[in-house]
Amino acid sequence: MANKSKRLANNVGDNFFVDSTCINCDTCRQLAPATFAENDDFSSVYRQPVGDAEVHAAYQALVACPVGSIGTLQGDKARMQQAVASFPLALDTHIYYNGFNSEKSFGANSYFLRHPDGNWLIDSPRYVRHLVTAFERMGGIKYIFLTHEDDVADAGRYAAQFGATRIIHSADADAEPGAEWIIEGMDPVEVGPEFRIIPVPGHTQGSIALLYADHYLFTGDHMGWDRDVNGLRLATVYVWNEEILRRSTARLLDHRFEWVLPGHADRIHLPAVRMKQELQRLLDRRLSS
Repeated sequence: MANKSKRLANNVGDNFFVDSTCINCDTCRQLAPATFAENDDFSSVYRQPVGDAEVHAAYQALVACPVGSIGTLQGDKARMQQAVASFPLALDTHIYYNGFNSEKSFGANSYFLRHPDGNWLIDSPRYVRHLVTAFERMGGIKYIFLTHEDDVADAGRYAAQFGATRIIHSADADAEPGAEWIIEGMDPVEVGPEFRIIPVPGHTQGSIALLYADHYLFTGDHMGWDRDVNGLRLATVYVWNEEILRRSTARLLDHRFEWVLPGHADRIHLPAVRMKQELQRLLDRRLSS
């Protein structure tokens, strides 16, 4: 929980607040955009939540915050329990956002994909008992897909708990030395009839995306939705190779998908034709910048 003595002066109102330990990871702004906004190098409360839905979302942000920077002056234990219980949070059929973002991955999002042939964890949240119990209830974890070296977090602990196979590209494999499945090269890898691993180097040399059912694309830090430009965006900081980043993004035009589920930036769901148009617009913007 946040420390009220470190409460940022630009918080508005008298209950929810953000303190100076905030790392500006965007988690709270994704979950509760009616309450939290970016202010200089931090998030802060620009408006206190109103109504059940907004209060619930603010408590979800409090729970998910990777560094415990969000607090309340007058807490509500029942609301807190409801927020904890809401994770993993269903996004669509069989697709969940885990919450409990990890400081080890700078607050990156992680996801759980429920599948009859074995469940997937995409990148890693904090290792917490609540999620372990939830994953057990949903049938455990068969694969842990690691999009790149920055977002492995507690993948090793989840792998040990569930006997899961960790998947990572060889170029980023030093971040998870015990990984059981190492992806090589630049060619897509088919995993059964519904899963395709797509190398997308650029942010890091070993960045990979996971495409499920030609519908859901888990992108790590390669690509996400930018609410400020109302369009897709590519990694803009810590870019290993800009030209390779653009080329790997252009290859995504060969694949059909309707969801982009990133580690950082907003999630987005669009019709496949519109998604391809947005991807082309992104490439045009990047080439002209």
